[in-house]
Amino acid sequence: MTNTQLWFRGVRNSKFRHVYGQPVKRENCYDNVNITKNAHDSQFCAVNPKFIAIVTEVAGGGAFIVLPLEKTGRVDFNAYKISGHSGPVLDIKWNPFNDNVIASCSDDCTIKLWYVPEGGLSSNVTDWIVDLHAHKRRVGYIEWHPTAENIIASVGFDYLVIIWDVGKGEALNIIDCHTDVVHSFSFNRDGSRIATTSKDKKLRIIDPRTGLVISEGICHNGNRCSKAVYLKNGLVATVGFSKRSDRELAIWNENSLVTPLANEYVDSSSGIIFPYFDYDTNILFLAGKGDGNIRYYEIVDSAPWVHFLNQYLSGLPQRSLGIMPKRGCNVTQCEIFRFYKLHTTKPLCEPVSMIVPRKSDQFQDDLYPDTAAPVPSVSASDWANGVNKPPILMSMKTGVAVKTHKPKISTAAENLNSGSVGNKYHMKMAFLSQQTIPDYRPLDQRDTVPDIVQNTINNHICHTKEELMNNAENEKNAKTSSNQSTKFQQIQRKFGKPIFSEDKYNKLNENDSEVKSYNQLQRSYDRLSEEVLLLRKQLTLKDKRIEELESEIKYLKSTIEKTA
Repeated sequence: MTNTQLWFRGVRNSKFRHVYGQPVKRENCYDNVNITKNAHDSQFCAVNPKFIAIVTEVAGGGAFIVLPLEKTGRVDFNAYKISGHSGPVLDIKWNPFNDNVIASCSDDCTIKLWYVPEGGLSSNVTDWIVDLHAHKRRVGYIEWHPTAENIIASVGFDYLVIIWDVGKGEALNIIDCHTDVVHSFSFNRDGSRIATTSKDKKLRIIDPRTGLVISEGICHNGNRCSKAVYLKNGLVATVGFSKRSDRELAIWNENSLVTPLANEYVDSSSGIIFPYFDYDTNILFLAGKGDGNIRYYEIVDSAPWVHFLNQYLSGLPQRSLGIMPKRGCNVTQCEIFRFYKLHTTKPLCEPVSMIVPRKSDQFQDDLYPDTAAPVPSVSASDWANGVNKPPILMSMKTGVAVKTHKPKISTAAENLNSGSVGNKYHMKMAFLSQQTIPDYRPLDQRDTVPDIVQNTINNHICHTKEELMNNAENEKNAKTSSNQSTKFQQIQRKFGKPIFSEDKYNKLNENDSEVKSYNQLQRSYDRLSEEVLLLRKQLTLKDKRIEELESEIKYLKSTIEKTA
């Protein structure tokens, strides 16, 4: 090829070359939000297709609000909050497999898990479902495992990275290989490795099960904070500062961190950059703290490894950004990514959609390959024993998972029969493993459940509830037949359909009805189990209060006798 041909080979062809950012109108933003002013460099915002959570400024403790995604506009100043931490909340993350469970970490050295009911909070929440203690200093970052159920990782200012099994409420592994504060960490696609950056300027690739450092090296020579994010095919991207305080982007091979595959100059600003990677489109977004713009790059599998695409420009600086999972994007508008921008100068959270311009409003197969589904591909115990599996994929066009996986869940009947304390804890945490397959289409486009399918669901619920009561009767003979009848009638009234409608059940195709009814059955069953657990907790609290009052009475009585 001649020099002339090289000179005129034109602009690189890419379907994402003209991606642009589209902010929503003011009425579709979340206004009047008292966003936290904490100087910690985390996102402070977490989003899923049901809810948005934002860390707020609260005196004397830590709290965050949770709003249904469609509840835009001016937020009530006294909006209900989750406020169980005794220190400022530093990071929040939604469970990728259960849209009603959120994790938070705090300055009080703890990680807590919270359950958000359908429709949002109806009161202030101070009771958590899991409380994890092991860090000796404040916990700065948390991240859910991308494929394993009930696995979460936390990073503290005690230089420790801890892998937790929230289903058991215990630490699986404590990684103690860092010599200074950890600035960021990221799982790879199947969760078999994590990448961390630290104040000692090193990038480390670590096996999360054993804590073994696979490779390490200096990533950026500047003294300021650096961040890392895992890409595809063993590549890692880091953003940080050079010796001259220029911001830069580097691409690395996870097995060799001696020299970067590519090093790209960004600019000379001073704000910390947060990287966000889209696995489906191979686009890397860079957003600086205090900047008004968002840059985006396309990652390729060969040199030069990274291509600058464009940037979204705005005159209003950002405090931080939350991101919507791909399954929550609007495919009719060719939206490939959505940010939730927390403003620095305003009490405002502004959604910003990254859109590929297309004339047709039909589904674009080339923009939406199968994406990660809200279903775990491996159980916590299997992952801890060395099993790695890629995420289960779902179609963006139909919203149906390409593969199916049903994790083993300890049923309440098994727990009642065993009677052990550990199994009772598993029963409490069982709903964390339930499959969440919500309908993310607009409300006016959603289909209602046919009556015949609803009848089938009710039949299965009644069968399961009857079996549960029969098993529980072996251990608790104090249950009378009248109590069981009353409970049975309550269930019948709750679901409002005739019980054991055999002719309607036989009209359905056996295979299809079992799959649909199982998911509905599991959700209903877990909801009832949760209500029972809440009642037990209330009884326990009342018993404790009675004991406290009795001890006060004894103390007062003894005091009166002494004075007499």
